[in-house]
Amino acid sequence: MGSQITSPTDKMIARKEGAIGWMIFNNPTRHNAVSLDMWQAVPAILDAFEADPEIRSIVLTGAGEKSFVAGADISQFEQTRSSPEKVQEYEDISTTAFDRIASCVCPTIAMIDGYCIGGGLGIALACDLRIAAEGSTFGIPAAKLGLAYPLSSTKRLVDVVGPSSAKEIFFTARRFTHEEALDMGLINRVLPKAELKTYIHSTCAQIDDNAPLTVQNEKKIIDEIIRATDGYDTKACLRLIAECFGSDDYAEGRAAFMEKRKPVFKGK
Repeated sequence: MGSQITSPTDKMIARKEGAIGWMIFNNPTRHNAVSLDMWQAVPAILDAFEADPEIRSIVLTGAGEKSFVAGADISQFEQTRSSPEKVQEYEDISTTAFDRIASCVCPTIAMIDGYCIGGGLGIALACDLRIAAEGSTFGIPAAKLGLAYPLSSTKRLVDVVGPSSAKEIFFTARRFTHEEALDMGLINRVLPKAELKTYIHSTCAQIDDNAPLTVQNEKKIIDEIIRATDGYDTKACLRLIAECFGSDDYAEGRAAFMEKRKPVFKGK
């Protein structure tokens, strides 16, 4: 099973298996929803993987058999995202995690089995490849909660599926099947559940057989090509995000989630 690597929290498991670094979101009782300490652990784990020259690829996955990551831990939002200052602090921490995954030197693969929702989809989008088991579901329920998705993650979604599909994902806030996700290019491959891990091992072995410099440099070149298309008004986008988090609808979305009822939004 490989060797364990020290993790800042037991909700994140870091393990080395040959040339593969495994980062496992380990909160199965909450479908691996990401708590603040889990977000904070992501950069530290990736730093440890990158410091090991034997690791040639990194696989991100969820513990248990029901979920990759079912988003951020919304039950923490009253403590972590209830004021503009707390929202900004939380966004800084989670965005650092997303960006650290995206900037990883080694190829990163999201091994998705089950729910891949909200921030979980953001984690998958920050990876280079997304391989899913049949029956996995995908979605971004931001509109059901009155919050805004991180700017960098929104751009990654648009880069992967295009603006029209990205709008459908945000506007409907519904769950998408693995067939729909594959059709829109949200994921690279779909495998029967029993074959998923074998396929991941095979893909990592192929990466390990190839020239490291070519793999790493092509990753950087492709990412640079995508970045070269940046032309949006970042400040304007951030103002719109802040408007969502400062709205009555966001407060209503949090309250409705905790009270297990349908929110009543008023558009302000």
